[in-house]
Amino acid sequence: MKKICICMIGILLISACLAYNSSAMTVTAPGKQLPSIADAGPGVAGAYPAVAYPAGTGPGDAGLAGMSAALPTWMGFKRTDVMVAGRQCIIVEPDTALPGKPWIWRTEFFGHEPQGDSALAAKGFHVVYMDVQNMYGAPVAMALMDSFYTYLTVTRKLSKKTVLEGFSRGGLFAFNWAARHPDKVSGLYVDAPVCDFKSWPAGKGKGEYSSGDWKLLLKVYGFKNEQEALEYPGNPIDNLQPIAAAHIPILCVCGETDTIVPMAENINIVRERYERMGGKIKMIVKPNNGHHPHSLKDPAPIVDFVMEAAVRSRHESTDN
Repeated sequence: MKKICICMIGILLISACLAYNSSAMTVTAPGKQLPSIADAGPGVAGAYPAVAYPAGTGPGDAGLAGMSAALPTWMGFKRTDVMVAGRQCIIVEPDTALPGKPWIWRTEFFGHEPQGDSALAAKGFHVVYMDVQNMYGAPVAMALMDSFYTYLTVTRKLSKKTVLEGFSRGGLFAFNWAARHPDKVSGLYVDAPVCDFKSWPAGKGKGEYSSGDWKLLLKVYGFKNEQEALEYPGNPIDNLQPIAAAHIPILCVCGETDTIVPMAENINIVRERYERMGGKIKMIVKPNNGHHPHSLKDPAPIVDFVMEAAVRSRHESTDN
């Protein structure tokens, strides 16, 4: 009898070890906070909330690379955390996905002013995020985003085209990835976006200077010195032609009195150049509103724009 018990215990232990080492293992665990980003900005320190990850699966926890972790919910919807290319990613699933599985890609500050994202999830959109914080839209971040896109479209079977959502510095990621892959983008929703890093974080004009972010940006882009950065030709304001040629619509929500990422040095330049190229851009300018708060109390105009862009893109794909 003792031998039988010992044998059964051994089998159970082996099974547990195999399950632990499986790359498909799903883990449910308490959340932990992502380390804070430089200056928590741009803007007021602490204005953007940290992203909650399951214990042991945050950035730097390489032991769980390749595994997914199912958290209970996000805004009432199923949330799954997964490691892709060594980066923590979040996928929020709608209760019932729309045909074609459309999705919106939050490039920065997941969960901040979530009313637009949650409304889209309620209408059948997936909401996704990849942690590329402190990369400021640099080429290395673009390569990581490419990996996440492949995972989402091949493994998760989401639509071949996404709507990119860029809050603040997230505008650098959104515009740069759209210019890199215009055939994979159905629309751009940007909110008080950084469109020229010379304005923020460099502060070379009227934009706010952020010393910590500027030093990090110089490093992640691999610039040899500040002058090389200031002469860089790849800021969104300088790289709109691929986006315009693909007829990608843009929605911008911004504050009229934003002094951190001034409209005049960022989105206003984009608007003037994009329209000259024949591109369509819709502006929602909030009077007496600075860099914060982002989004709209009633996100209906944002939701309508995103849905229209996704539907138009799907019809074009069907027609072809």
